[in-house]
Amino acid sequence: MTGNGRDLRALFSSNDRRLEAAEAFTNRQGQWELVQSALAEHLARIAAASFDVEDLEAPRTNVLVFHGVGGIGKTTFSRTLEATLAGAGERPARWGEPAWPARPALLPVRIDLARSAGTDFERIILTLRLALAAHLGRPLPAFDIALKRYWEHQHPGESLEEYLTRGGLAARFGKALPQQVQSVLSDVAQALLLPGTVGTAVGALTGALTTALRERRQTVRALAACHRLADVLDAEPDLDALSYYPHLLAFELARLPADQAVVPVVLLDTFEDTGTRTHRDLERLLQRLVWLMPNAFFVVTGRGRLQWADTGLEGQLDYTGSTSWPGLAGQAVPGPRPGGNPTGAGRQVLIGDFSPEDCTDYLARRLTRDGRPLIAPALREVIAEQSHGLPLYLDLAAHRFLELHRTGRTPSAGDFGADFPALLTRTLADLTPDERHLLRAVSLLDAFDLPLAAATAGLSHLSAAARMVERPFVRRDDFALWPYHLHALIRSTLRTADDATDDRWTDTDWTQAASRALAALGAQWQAAPGPDRRLLVGCLRQGLALARDHRLDLGWLTDAAFAYTDDYVWEPLPLPARDGDEEIATGADALAELLSALARRQHEHRSTTVSRLTEVLDSGLLPAELADLALYYRAKAYRDLGQAAESRDGMRRVADRGGRLAPDAARGLAHLARVSGDFPAALATARTLGWPGRGSRVLGDIHFAHGDMSQAATAFTTARTEAEQHGNRGEQAIAQANLALTYAFADPGRADEEIALAEHLLTGLDQRATALTVQVAALARQAGTLTTLDEARTLRTEIHAAGITAAHAALELALVFHHAVAGEQDKAQAAVTRLTELTRTGDYRYCVDAAHHMAGLRMSEPSTVSWLDGPDTVRARWRDLVQARRDQLRAQP
Repeated sequence: MTGNGRDLRALFSSNDRRLEAAEAFTNRQGQWELVQSALAEHLARIAAASFDVEDLEAPRTNVLVFHGVGGIGKTTFSRTLEATLAGAGERPARWGEPAWPARPALLPVRIDLARSAGTDFERIILTLRLALAAHLGRPLPAFDIALKRYWEHQHPGESLEEYLTRGGLAARFGKALPQQVQSVLSDVAQALLLPGTVGTAVGALTGALTTALRERRQTVRALAACHRLADVLDAEPDLDALSYYPHLLAFELARLPADQAVVPVVLLDTFEDTGTRTHRDLERLLQRLVWLMPNAFFVVTGRGRLQWADTGLEGQLDYTGSTSWPGLAGQAVPGPRPGGNPTGAGRQVLIGDFSPEDCTDYLARRLTRDGRPLIAPALREVIAEQSHGLPLYLDLAAHRFLELHRTGRTPSAGDFGADFPALLTRTLADLTPDERHLLRAVSLLDAFDLPLAAATAGLSHLSAAARMVERPFVRRDDFALWPYHLHALIRSTLRTADDATDDRWTDTDWTQAASRALAALGAQWQAAPGPDRRLLVGCLRQGLALARDHRLDLGWLTDAAFAYTDDYVWEPLPLPARDGDEEIATGADALAELLSALARRQHEHRSTTVSRLTEVLDSGLLPAELADLALYYRAKAYRDLGQAAESRDGMRRVADRGGRLAPDAARGLAHLARVSGDFPAALATARTLGWPGRGSRVLGDIHFAHGDMSQAATAFTTARTEAEQHGNRGEQAIAQANLALTYAFADPGRADEEIALAEHLLTGLDQRATALTVQVAALARQAGTLTTLDEARTLRTEIHAAGITAAHAALELALVFHHAVAGEQDKAQAAVTRLTELTRTGDYRYCVDAAHHMAGLRMSEPSTVSWLDGPDTVRARWRDLVQARRDQLRAQP
């Protein structure tokens, strides 16, 4: 970073004479390296013997473009490039010294194209010629003659010297140009033997010169080498003709002696102010300048990319297409990039945001007093984070700091929590009305594609959206569900800053746009050709936020909520969290909290899930079918907590209503019957469930409890197959986990394969209970061979944190199995005791029976379980599993 002038606005904002306010420049090392590389290639190209400055058909590679959102530091970068190229003493230390040859010399010429600078094409040409006049100290005859003719025709009665003095150009570059032009005229007049030199009319002189050129007279042989000079002098000397004069300038530069050779590096800043996408008059003239001076190098900085390689501009510009501008092709939209690093193929470079380190560095150097940063380190970190890397925000924050500082108090983080309206004004400045409308619309969305953007804005065509996504404040990620998203700070500013623009939106406008966006998201999801989980979750996430923030009706979100829960995948739906004291006020609030609770239950204790779902139900804001969803999952959480009565009440209420979740509630009642040991009732219900109620899985649970691992495996395999046929990944994983647990008791060799498949199916899913089942299966598979129980202790802690009684019971049952196989009666008894205490409420008492059977222990009290096959058969099956495992271990070498 290096200072780049004084910030007079800041200095005139305080009486503190010790205050130093510098227009800080933050390191753009990556962009500087690109400039070095491109310039080195350019110098090598024009030095080659094959290079011909008068070749008007060869592709042009003499332009480098840096574009980015307003306030990103493009102008500062352009100014620093000018200073760096003008002399090594002005180069930022970290940029390093370039390895360019001493000749040709580089001549930086920076031209500000901003409307406020009042720069027209005539002034651009004069600026370039004046810079060369000051550097070379010699005339450039072909160009100077044409310029003099143009000037006499367009500015009759006004001398060039007067114009340059009045416009400030003479003060910047000196007054050498008029004298050089006059010297040329005198030389040409003498060469043509015209009477007089100074007094000869330019019209007569150029007419005679044109004739001499066409007759190829020896007296003008030097100028005759410029093959197109006669044609240029014959043309009407208007602005259009002036735009072709750069060819003459390029010709003269190519003729310079080696010891005077110079390469102009023309820095065209604020290029967006050259016109609009439908009015390209100045841009067309500038493009001619670049094309006709292939031996000069141009660095363009602006908000948008150069479209010169687009064939669609044929007719608006003279030279278009990727063949003409190969370095500018393939840059249809900006790509994703990290802060502070340049990206972009060829010669079209999107300037990224500052890195966090650059942000804090900028703030440290922006305002100083007695050589020390005025802004404290902690506050610099806060401002840097809120800036999202946007330099304009940092600059505005520095001025806000000064405004607060001069009141006598120390600014704090809370003073920078609001966005700056100036960001909004700068962002909207050069957009068309349709683009401004679209930009506000898409600020409602986290991400979007062209149809979604147009629908949200209420536009029937995509053309405006296609233009808008080329803007540098729109980022692109081709791997995302929707490829486009706004710069984070620009988006938040559009939504929260005070909008003082003439076309600002009212609250009604925002609500209507949100309603259109919600409808468009629903249409995209409903139009999908098949189940698309990624699209579902994306539409739900954005749709819930829109409905909640703008108090919209739920509409399609109800169906989407059920689709989300059907697969048991439980991807997170990150939404802005409600404040602790904020009540559930709308149906969208209630649905967002409901789905958040269901996703978060994979990471929270089930008691927390019960509390959150109770709050949702108590709000009374959900329609009946969504209230059933909350009631059903609260009943499931009650069952996991071992609160059977509360679980049974909820399941029965949902089943009795006969809604979408009635089959699930019936399955829940079957599970509760099994948990309580009423297997006849569980079996009777299971046989009525079919696929909608996941009947095969329920049957597998019943057979497992009876120690009938063969039938259990068959049932779980059927359940997995049915889930696969219905495309339900979550149910597949649940069935496979139970199948793995079954084989972990019955066949350890097969169990390895089933556990691996279960872990594979769980990849990308968020099913805590199912994952715990697989971990229990991995322990049970090692029954009789475990050398330490550390893994079991860790798993017990994890299960306790989840609040899932079924997993706890399965773990203790697996440990009893291990101790029984190993003949560790005392440890088996301890595990049975833990299991007995766990099932004190009466639920999962069948596990206590099975544990006694495996360990060969006498029941201390009569069993309360209603077995289907009788207790003796069940006892024999569980005991046989232990003996079979012992026999397998003995048979191993």
